Amino acid sequence: MNNLETSMALANFLLQIKAIKLNPANPFTWASGLKSPIYCDNRITLSYPQVRTFIREEFVKMCLDKFGKPDVIAGVATGGIPQGALVAQELGLPFVYVRSEKKSHGMNNQIEGIINSGQSVVIIEDLVSTGKSSLLAVEALREKGAIIKGMLAIFTYGMDVAAENFKKNNCELCTLTNYDVLIQKAIQESYVREEDLESLMEWKKNPQAWSDARM
Repeated sequence: MNNLETSMALANFLLQIKAIKLNPANPFTWASGLKSPIYCDNRITLSYPQVRTFIREEFVKMCLDKFGKPDVIAGVATGGIPQGALVAQELGLPFVYVRSEKKSHGMNNQIEGIINSGQSVVIIEDLVSTGKSSLLAVEALREKGAIIKGMLAIFTYGMDVAAENFKKNNCELCTLTNYDVLIQKAIQESYVREEDLESLMEWKKNPQAWSDARM
């Protein structure tokens, strides 16, 4: 499989198992309050062995192709934890996971597991929207002296602000599939109608304006 075939195949899986749902006519409300035509919960993939295996295998290939074998795999809490652990197991590497902030009790850890200064790390994430929460993990690991080779994610909405945030933080992001490919597959497989395409692409260009128009 080439990269596009992989991306299309995974997009199809995500739509089939309803890990990603599309409904421009009756938008979803995100935790932020933003209205959106798309809702993504990649944790559902863990309940489907075929999909789970596909993601693990493609993550491993992408990791080795893009970054080589790191010293440590890190998962971003919470969705990146199981995915990262599967990748670490496949590569025979140590695994750690990173919270968005330090615990307020116990050892006050933000990173769980052993990470040493100078070790190279590939970070695993399940979903990237603006990139803000994902990049908190990059910051925490760098504070420990880790060398960040890059981040791998299952899916990205492809927002311009995310690209800007990753560039600003000097962290390469590679994803197995993305919003544009998903919409293409959704139309091919009749998950959405051709007439919904304009609305779906408008949302990607300006999610806030799209949401405001539906409040």
